[in-house]
Amino acid sequence: MTAAPIPHLAGSGWIVARDPRLRVGAALAFALITVGLDHPGSTAAALGLALGLALAAGLKARDLVRRLLALEGFMLIVLLTLPFTTPGASWFELGSLRASTVGRDLALMILLKANAVVLALMALVGTLEPVALGQALGRLGVPDKLTHLLLMTIRQIHLIHAEFIRLRQAMRARAFVPRTDRHTWRAYGWLMGMLLVRSLARAERLMDAMRCRGFRGRLYRLDTPHWQPGDTLAALSLMILLGALAWLDHDLGLPGV
Repeated sequence: MTAAPIPHLAGSGWIVARDPRLRVGAALAFALITVGLDHPGSTAAALGLALGLALAAGLKARDLVRRLLALEGFMLIVLLTLPFTTPGASWFELGSLRASTVGRDLALMILLKANAVVLALMALVGTLEPVALGQALGRLGVPDKLTHLLLMTIRQIHLIHAEFIRLRQAMRARAFVPRTDRHTWRAYGWLMGMLLVRSLARAERLMDAMRCRGFRGRLYRLDTPHWQPGDTLAALSLMILLGALAWLDHDLGLPGV
């Protein structure tokens, strides 16, 4: 069985046609600007911009919701605990617990920023194939060892997933039905152990195959990206929008505004 590729978000908008280096750099710049915002109004504008990027990337609402569910579960914990653990003026009281307005505002800011950054990452980076992402990072000056580690990790995830599917099919072929008993936990323990052993063996065979093909510790990038006029226009547009976000945050933070 061949390893299935890691699924990535399928986009169809103009963002997908942009240079991967631009998309990675834009995602980093957006995250840095958004994390540094101090006003709820400008943070909400950043969330709107991120949603616009997701729509421009042609992402489906179903895919966005499915990938945001894990984040929203963590954000729910933040919303429920932060108001009660942050000192400040009282918002409301629940028995012996007192929620502060400072904690409420802080939780709201974290919620807006987290969703904005994740949406932008899904639109700009999530629509990139893993190999294209690694090559883009290498061309942006990321050390070769880190890019090699990323690409090798992607390949190893493929192998582990393929081995897991094979072992699960073998268990089902032997009429294994999971239950809450000792036999089931012992079977799962053997499954995890065999998964690690087989993955290590596959990794060693992969390394041997790479050495047979002349691998000497360096992966050569064979892609030939070309910067298009549309990339320049997109870069200028994103710079203007991010600058507008920073200006809006500064303007809203002025006294009397």
